[in-house]
Amino acid sequence: MSHYNRTQGAENKKASTRTVSKTKKQRNWKRWTIHLFPIPALLIYGLFIVYPLFAALTYSFFDWKGIVRGEFVGLKNFKDLFTLQPFSDLFWNAFGHNILYFALQMVFQNGLAFLLAYVIYKKVRGSEFLKIAYFLPRLLSVIVVGFLWKLILNPNYGALNVILERLGLESLQKAWLGDPDTALIAIILVNCWYGLGFGVLIFLAGFQSIPQELLEAGRLDGANSFSMITRIIIPLMVPSIMIMTVLTFIQSFEAFELVYAMQGSQGEPYHSTDTLAVYFYRLAFGGSTGGATTAVGLGSALAVVLFLFIAFFTALYLKYMQKKQVDM
Repeated sequence: MSHYNRTQGAENKKASTRTVSKTKKQRNWKRWTIHLFPIPALLIYGLFIVYPLFAALTYSFFDWKGIVRGEFVGLKNFKDLFTLQPFSDLFWNAFGHNILYFALQMVFQNGLAFLLAYVIYKKVRGSEFLKIAYFLPRLLSVIVVGFLWKLILNPNYGALNVILERLGLESLQKAWLGDPDTALIAIILVNCWYGLGFGVLIFLAGFQSIPQELLEAGRLDGANSFSMITRIIIPLMVPSIMIMTVLTFIQSFEAFELVYAMQGSQGEPYHSTDTLAVYFYRLAFGGSTGGATTAVGLGSALAVVLFLFIAFFTALYLKYMQKKQVDM
């Protein structure tokens, strides 16, 4: 009987060990299975983001005969981009437009978004409707927005000039997209209108994350509205401001879809609406003249320069703002 009990106990122990081992294997399999789900997304990201970056870097070091890669030329494409005419003039012209793009978006889009978010935060009448109304343009495709505003700004039958005529302001009527002095400004303001709602949501989320105890303490200390905004609200809104500044900077220097939809790839009129992304598209895919090197090599060099510029100044700004937050 004792021998039977020992045998039965050994068998039970082995069965228990097998069960535990099987359970561990199932858990390990489930754990590894979970790690398989990101693979499709990583493949897509690698195919459409990582590979083009490395491909552009590689292409920029070679001469090109049409779409056929030629001999290795080192940094010649980069040198030609900054020194060879007309490429250098067009590059600096487009670069200046991108800077203007960023500056006006920061003032008009983000400045107005901050004020509107504050109004909604104070829960004025109709604030919920305003929250939805400001974001509605963002639901439209950029291309659709571009074509709609191109019709609105048409000098012959566009709604803007018609309204100005009905108001007796014919002197203010312009060929808004045909005048080099107003074409880029018009596109930037359309972009501000399109992106306003997103900025409102980001800033509103920042306002709503401010602890009410700090605001109450400020009121008890006798702080007026201006002091509350400058000494309490704005310092606590730094993370939201930082997010919008970085996103605006990146979007401004990658501006392409809206410009392309409203003015095409030639930067008309007279390259007054050229941006670096539009110029890259024209170099890499639309052909160019004025240099011995091919457009693919120059376009790739421009893409690399643009990527490094955006990455460097974005990282520099984030580092500066993180240090400033620690000091505060």
